[in-house]
Amino acid sequence: MSSFIERLRAMVLNLGAALLLLDLLLLIYGVFARYLIGSSPIWMDEMARYLIIGSVMLLLGALWSEGGHMRINLLEQRLPARLARWLQLYQWLAACAFFTFATWVSLRYALEAGRFRSLGLGISRTWPLLALPLGFGLLVLMVLLRGPWPNSQQVEVQP
Repeated sequence: MSSFIERLRAMVLNLGAALLLLDLLLLIYGVFARYLIGSSPIWMDEMARYLIIGSVMLLLGALWSEGGHMRINLLEQRLPARLARWLQLYQWLAACAFFTFATWVSLRYALEAGRFRSLGLGISRTWPLLALPLGFGLLVLMVLLRGPWPNSQQVEVQP
């Protein structure tokens, strides 16, 4: 299972990095066009915003799975081991519940926004907003696959 998590995490990190690189290239082109040519395409700002939001939402689950999120575990360090494990279980259940709810709410929001079009690109607002439920859904998947005790050492029995 851990190899699947690692492959999924690597794929998401690579895709997120590619989106960030594309966003950077788009912004460099926009600055070049605005200050050296005299005009920038109207869709430039909107596309850059969608790319950054999409990359952040994709990277969220991968960073969570490797513990790269901001978290204070001072209480866990001070509690006895048994209580600390109960606290970790509570945190895992709360994260699963909250991120599942966020996935559902953001999916409903993205689908309801389909009747509106973006100003610069002229596309349905549903398409860029689908980055939210996709990101939250990947986050739920990563949290579920990682389990409630990610830092526990699994002991392998050797014959």
